[in-house]
Amino acid sequence: MTTAPQKQAAPRHDPHLAARLARSAAHTEEGAQLRTADVPAWLEERRRAHRFKVERIPFAGLDHWGFDPATGNLAHRTGRFFTVEGLSVRGAAGPVPQWQQPIINQPEIGLLALLAKEFDGVLHFLLQAKMEPGNPNLLQLSPTVQATRSNYTRAHRGAPVRHLGDVLGPDGTPGSGPGRRVLADVLQSEHGSWFHQKFNRNTLVETTHDVPDDPDFRWLTLGQLGRLLHHDNLVNMDTRTVLACAPVSHDHDQDRARHQDTDLLSWLTGERARHEAHATLVPLRDVTGWHRGEHAIDHQDGRHFSVVAVSVEAGSREVGGWTQPLLAPVGTGVTAFLARRIDGVPHLLVQAKAEGGLHGGIELAPTVQCTPANYAHLPEDARPPFLDTVLGADPARIRYQAVHSEEGGRFLDALSRYLVVDCPEDDETLTRAGQLPGYRWITPAQLTTLARHGHYLNVQARTLLACLTTGAVRW
Repeated sequence: MTTAPQKQAAPRHDPHLAARLARSAAHTEEGAQLRTADVPAWLEERRRAHRFKVERIPFAGLDHWGFDPATGNLAHRTGRFFTVEGLSVRGAAGPVPQWQQPIINQPEIGLLALLAKEFDGVLHFLLQAKMEPGNPNLLQLSPTVQATRSNYTRAHRGAPVRHLGDVLGPDGTPGSGPGRRVLADVLQSEHGSWFHQKFNRNTLVETTHDVPDDPDFRWLTLGQLGRLLHHDNLVNMDTRTVLACAPVSHDHDQDRARHQDTDLLSWLTGERARHEAHATLVPLRDVTGWHRGEHAIDHQDGRHFSVVAVSVEAGSREVGGWTQPLLAPVGTGVTAFLARRIDGVPHLLVQAKAEGGLHGGIELAPTVQCTPANYAHLPEDARPPFLDTVLGADPARIRYQAVHSEEGGRFLDALSRYLVVDCPEDDETLTRAGQLPGYRWITPAQLTTLARHGHYLNVQARTLLACLTTGAVRW
C-alpha cells in the first residue's frame, strides 16, 4: 500500500475553488494512492478481507423488529432507525390519480460527507469501500462518512463511525474548527417514491490535518471518480449525490441559456402551485392493493416493489451483524437526460416530477425516470413521455450509460440504467419538448447552481449531474 504524502491545503479563503475542482477533474488516470484502473481490484481485495453475507429471512426472523399490533407498521423496538408505514396518494396527475403503498419513514437526517485534501497541488476525496446489504455486489465506493443519526450517535451500540471526527469539528458541525472548512453543505431529498420526506445532509469538507491511513479508505481525484462512474455498480448513490453538490464551473456562455434563472424558478414555482395531489401517511395495515405474507409484502399484481427482511453479516461495519427490512424493487429502472445544443450551449431536458414522498411534492428530475415494466398494463398513450425515444436511441447518440444501484442501506438490488442521450436535430422530440408544460431545457451550469440548494433536484437528477461534475460526461 502506498501512503499518500501529507501536504497543506489551500488557505481558508479560496476564491479559486472552481479552478481547483477543475484541476482535480483533469486527473483521471492516477491519484496520490491508486491508479484508476486498480480501484476495482482494491475493492475486491477489501471484499475478501472481510466476511460479508446477506440472506433473505421471514419477517418472524427479524431481531428487534416487529409489526405493531395496532397499526401494522414495521418498526424497530427502540423507535430508532426507520419504520415501514403506509402512504395514501390522491388527486395525482397522470394515468393513476390515486393509490396506496408501503413507504419508508425515516425522519432523522443522515450525514453524507466527503473529506477533501490537497496532495501535490491536486484535490483528492476520501472514499470508503463500504458494504451495504442491498448492493448487488455488496461493496461500493461510499463517502468518507455515510451514516444515519442513529448510527453516528451509536444507537446500535456498535463501534464509532470512522473519520467522523475528521469531518465534524469539536462542536459537531461539519467543517468547524481550525484546519477544516466547508466546500459545500446542503440538505437533499432521497427517493420520493420510496421514502417519506427523507433528507440527508450532503457536505464536502476540506482538511489540512493529517488523516490516518485505513485499509478500507482511499484518496481519489474528481477525474478518477468520473472514470469510475462508467463502471456498473461501483460508485454508490450517496457518493454520487454529494459529488453533484460540488461547486464546479461549466465553460459555457450562460447568457445564451434557453431560459434564464428567474424564468426557470418561476416556471417551477408555477408547477408546484398547480400540484394538487395529497399524500398522507396511513397505518400499514390499512393499505389496499398489497398483501403481507410470511416473507414479503407484495403488490397484488407483482409490480413496483416488495418489502422483505434480511439477515446481514458485515465484518467491516460498526456492527458485525444485524437484521432489517429492505424495499426490493421489481424490474430495472430507466433514468435519462435528453441532451442537445441550443445556440451552441449544451442543454438537458428536465421535468418537474411529482413523487408521493417528496416534501413539497415536486422536484426537477431527468427527462425519463421510470421502471418501464410498471407501465406495461396501461394504454400506449399513458407511457412516460420520451421513454421510447430513450429506449430506441441509436447507440451512436448515447453519450453516457451505466447501471447504478440506489441506496443499498434501504433498498435491495434497486438498479437503474442511467443515460445521457443526444437528441437529433431533425427529431420530433424537439417539438414535443417545447410543447409539454412540465418540461424545460436547462444548462449544466444551471443544474449545478440549483444543486447548491435543497428541494430543487431529485436524487436521480443528482446522479446524472455527478457524471457532469466529474467529467464522466463531456461535451
